[in-house]
Amino acid sequence: MLSLIISSIVFFIAAWYLNRYLDRQEIARGMTRGVLVFTLASLVSWGSGEMVDWAQVKIEGPQAAAQTPVDLSQLLKAVAQPQH
Repeated sequence: MLSLIISSIVFFIAAWYLNRYLDRQEIARGMTRGVLVFTLASLVSWGSGEMVDWAQVKIEGPQAAAQTPVDLSQLLKAVAQPQH
């Protein structure tokens, strides 16, 4: 959840800086520029999310996978058993 929040914030910051940079280079606004800004901001955002996930694993350790019954019939039998 933390990586989603941080990567969203980073996306908007990266898009703002990229637009500012392209304005200083006097590149005309248009569809190609918009796609370029979106793509580069998305890559920066994805990278920041990956770094947050990596840091979280280094700090907290790997998270255990949830243990769930694979077979649906086993799950239904477990649910149908009367509770004592």
